[in-house]
Amino acid sequence: MNDFPRWKYILIVVVILAGLLYALPNVFPQDPAVQVSANRGSLVDDAFKERALGLLGERKIVPVGADIADKRLLLRLSNPDQQLVAAETLREALGESYVVALNSASTVPGWLRAVGANAMTLGLDLRGGVHFLMEVDQRSVVLKQTERYVDDLRGFLRSQKIRYRSVTRTPEGIVMVLRGEEDRRKAAEALPTEIPDLEIREGEGSADGYALIATVRPTAVQAEQDKSIEQNLATLRNRVNELGVAEPIVQQQGASRIVVQLPGVQDTVAAKKILGATATLEYRAVDTSVLNPMEAAATGRIPPDSRLYYQRDMGLDGKPVPVILKKRLIVSGDQLVNASSGFDQQTGEPMVSVTLNNAGARRMQDFTNANVGKGMAVVFIERTPVVKVVDGKEVRSTRVTEEVISIANVREPFGKNFQTTGLESSEEASSTALLLRAGSLAAPVDIVRERVVGPSLGQDNISRGFRAVLIGLAAILIFVALYYRVFGLIADFALLLNLVLLVAVLSAIGATLTMPGIAGIVLTLGM
Repeated sequence: MNDFPRWKYILIVVVILAGLLYALPNVFPQDPAVQVSANRGSLVDDAFKERALGLLGERKIVPVGADIADKRLLLRLSNPDQQLVAAETLREALGESYVVALNSASTVPGWLRAVGANAMTLGLDLRGGVHFLMEVDQRSVVLKQTERYVDDLRGFLRSQKIRYRSVTRTPEGIVMVLRGEEDRRKAAEALPTEIPDLEIREGEGSADGYALIATVRPTAVQAEQDKSIEQNLATLRNRVNELGVAEPIVQQQGASRIVVQLPGVQDTVAAKKILGATATLEYRAVDTSVLNPMEAAATGRIPPDSRLYYQRDMGLDGKPVPVILKKRLIVSGDQLVNASSGFDQQTGEPMVSVTLNNAGARRMQDFTNANVGKGMAVVFIERTPVVKVVDGKEVRSTRVTEEVISIANVREPFGKNFQTTGLESSEEASSTALLLRAGSLAAPVDIVRERVVGPSLGQDNISRGFRAVLIGLAAILIFVALYYRVFGLIADFALLLNLVLLVAVLSAIGATLTMPGIAGIVLTLGM
């Protein structure tokens, strides 16, 4: 007679049923798919969906499904060949307005997903995907840091009323040419306290004045390089999140390298574009000495301390409108603390609300205090990596897009918090704020090595792993049944339940299955 209480049998049945329920999604295969997302100023809506389906219909490609979620269009195809043709067709037709990427789509029924039952995420070696090794350009970090100190030194000398002729960056450091010996003495005494990251030494005097040479301390250079790596890691993680990749890996390797692994992403071009793209804002003063920017652009007569830009909005004649801006930067995107999108309460236009850090706030406050009534322009800069095949070899370059999105007169002084308007739509304001929150890369990154695991190789690994589990499981079941007979059959049943529960738990917690994971499952069964 069995003395176990009834509730234990009920508990066993409930656990088994729950295990079967949460292990079931792994039976459903994934469909090859094409994912389309919008760039700045573009929309993914029902009208766009119909347009995409029409483009594919011209090539006699009929998707098995088309869904819009998270402002992305996911087109399910019946086989990988159709997937490649569909992606190529959409890229050619949509151009730079949209990002078209190859992906895979789950076929797990909705009623299973509703209770949180999803298939295990497959790792790079099983699902296929891309592996990037990126090198951070540390020289640009030092250059950027030095240029920032040049502006800081000029501001400090002016605030202390120390007379100077020039402050310039040279290979040996930042050279300050002071007007007199007393000016040099005052600067040499005050600078170590005001800017402790700089080492100050006297230079050789000349007819032009008395020189001081400032160099950045090695500890400050190292700290800036470490900070750039941390910022780039955070930025790349945010970019990867925008790709919608499950279980990505973004981690530092060595002193200046970053490893990025994107399981399931088969399109290296689209991945490079999103990972390598940098977007930021720059605030620059309008050069009021140029009365006719159109004439200056046509003749090339631009003051040496200014630069030619073009507004995003076209003129009445359909041509870009030139703007002459000062080369000296007021505030850049790396001094941004936060950015959020919304609507201007007075005009109702889309806008981005910007918050600066303390250093940026001081510089913006100083500029607006001295330039009330004058113009200030907002420049949107986007750097996108471009890969072309020339004579069978990949040639990498960078396409830089610089647009003046807003020009406004400074009505009153402001500093830490302000708004940027002039955006085309609320979607563009949202995407701009998102890129700014994600941050521009603190330093450019170069892809020094890339590896692509194709879906066919990943499928081959899955087949081999599945075969290994079956062979190992069959061998154990047969041995136990023959050796232990009736008790062996009971043990075999328990072993099968163990495998089902193991898969169910891994699926429920969202674990990533890799080849070493499959080996671990085989080892668990053997033990």
